[in-house]
Amino acid sequence: MRRALFPIAILTIAIQSTFVLAEQSPIEVIVVSGSHQKTNLMALDSNINRIDKDDIERVNAALASDILNRASGVYVQANNGVENLPSLRSPILTGPGAAGAFLFMQDSVATRAAGFANNNALAELNFAQADAIEIIEGPSSAIYGSNAVHGVVNVLSLTPRDGANVGITFGPNDRVQFDGALGQVDDQSSAQQKIGLNLQIIDDGGYQDDSSYTSSKLGLRHDYQRNKLTVSSTLSGFDLAQNTAGFIASGDNGEGCFNSNYAPDALYKDRSAMEKNCDTDAYRQWSSIRGASHVSYQLSADEQINITPYFRSNSMEFRQHYLPSRAIEENSHYSLGVNTDYQWQVNDALSLVAGADIDWTQGKLTETQQQADMFSFGKARQQGVHFDYNVDATTISPFIQLNWQYNQALSFSSNLRFDSTEYRYDNLIADGTTKADGSSCINSNAQAVDCLYQRPSDRHDRFNNTSAKIGANYRLNDNVSIFTNWANGFRAPQTTDLYRLQNQQSIGTIDSEEINSVEGGIRGAFTNLQLQVTVYSMQKDNFFFRDDDGLNVTDGETTHKGIEVNTTYQLLANLSLSANYAYAEHKYDFNRASSGVVKGNDIDTAPRQQGNARLNWQPTSHIDLELEWQHISSYYLDPANAHEYAGHDLLNVRGQWHVNERLSLNVKLENIADEKYASRADYAFGSYRYFGGQPRAVYVGAQYAF
Repeated sequence: MRRALFPIAILTIAIQSTFVLAEQSPIEVIVVSGSHQKTNLMALDSNINRIDKDDIERVNAALASDILNRASGVYVQANNGVENLPSLRSPILTGPGAAGAFLFMQDSVATRAAGFANNNALAELNFAQADAIEIIEGPSSAIYGSNAVHGVVNVLSLTPRDGANVGITFGPNDRVQFDGALGQVDDQSSAQQKIGLNLQIIDDGGYQDDSSYTSSKLGLRHDYQRNKLTVSSTLSGFDLAQNTAGFIASGDNGEGCFNSNYAPDALYKDRSAMEKNCDTDAYRQWSSIRGASHVSYQLSADEQINITPYFRSNSMEFRQHYLPSRAIEENSHYSLGVNTDYQWQVNDALSLVAGADIDWTQGKLTETQQQADMFSFGKARQQGVHFDYNVDATTISPFIQLNWQYNQALSFSSNLRFDSTEYRYDNLIADGTTKADGSSCINSNAQAVDCLYQRPSDRHDRFNNTSAKIGANYRLNDNVSIFTNWANGFRAPQTTDLYRLQNQQSIGTIDSEEINSVEGGIRGAFTNLQLQVTVYSMQKDNFFFRDDDGLNVTDGETTHKGIEVNTTYQLLANLSLSANYAYAEHKYDFNRASSGVVKGNDIDTAPRQQGNARLNWQPTSHIDLELEWQHISSYYLDPANAHEYAGHDLLNVRGQWHVNERLSLNVKLENIADEKYASRADYAFGSYRYFGGQPRAVYVGAQYAF
């Protein structure tokens, strides 16, 4: 009962605080996400977290978790290297259903095609060199289409500036990070032009043995403005070479990788074990390139047209070290698309946005097992090719948005979108549950059996989805607004859901995931205080996940309820306190004895509480110091709620010294208490599985502006 009352108490205190401070002057914040138009945050009808330029520079993120975990309701688990598993109003989703649960964008263009998502795709984005990061919590399919189920991360690229700067950072495990930017602004002619180039290179030896990686991110942006025409063009590239270290599993004790006297549920506390790499042959090779050109033309004082053509290319090769087959997967996809909209200010009270998004993608996937035929956990895994197929995908998505300013205080918004996604699948090897050549698998009793992997014959599939959102915002005064919305979202089946099947699955029976959400909140913006409190409830159908036996389940139902609080208070002119807190209950809403699922159980890897607090002090105009606390509560590791991780608390310290106008020095101390924790934990195949958290680490660096 006390746990249930705690969020209510926080909400009550927060509401009271807003009225106490209502006489202070407001601070205006404009957000890009959450609508097809730039919007004053105080007028928005949904929850958006915005991480601004100051925080981005303060953190200098190498990984997505470094910066995104500062937002309420967001938790990104860091695995090995640049790999990560995110959650936004959700559990940490893994396996086949994880891809596409979240939408990742750069400048409002998805980094991947809707049917070809990857739950590690955050790694492609350059968080350290961005103007801002905006995080939408909850479904946003009515605005952005498929995959915006639990939330959206939109990275706004760095605006070109005159001059150049370079930075270098050194850290443990032979970490070297280089960041550089170069820009030029020409506003002397009739047309204003800006061009900028940014680069990040990281070489890291890795915390675990033989777990080094090298990543490179390159960004190019050109802005052009003349009269009624504005064009902003970006080109982004990413390359990764990684020696992947897998998890440490309790069942591996005594098998030559490590020895430990720790209990299986506390194995993550054994530093010597956590440093071992039991998957020395695992690797990931990954490259991508994306380009987009945002073209805006002012037709009249009340009308504007926007056209954004884009392309993307993505290829990846990696070993599936987390599965018994340890197969090598090669996948790629290439896209061309265009986003369009027409904006019309009908009158002082009513505005309309209408448009269509079109995407064409060509994808390919091959999965090959190098090990000999194996029969484990009751499943036959064959040597050779498991899958080899091509998929052409086309998505056409018309939409409309209406905004109505009913009076000075009250406004309404509505979004409606229709998405039609068509897949044309071409299988290049034998159909069915056989080996690639059509022969049967053999079990441990020398009997012919179906192989684990099932390949459909060539087919066309189409998924039509309609998504909507209705919201309202009421301005109590210049400083305080309350908001509410109902929204639904969807995730059209990914190509891997449909065509990389297992032998117990039926072909052509997978439907789009659907989620319905209701949320409400209060937002305050004052000179010394920014505050946002949101409560939500969501129901999800056709949930796609992997069960206790490692088999795919495609018709699950789940519920998600919670409260999110984020606030920043300026205690003194040079001292501020920021705090974020989220309480959530993510539960199964169905029974499936064969999958270990019990209705009412917590979904695995779903901490009920998470939070962080940051104290920022600027003792002089040249020095910036930050103390950060991060908290993750306990969570269950399996659907049956029989195994649990205890949670953890981390303390970090960051400092910047601006020596002069050109030179800055920085230091970062992570996990200063040297907490023994698991950056990721789960329970599968009869074992606890852990990625050990980074021990105490010190990073030092310098930046120089030319």
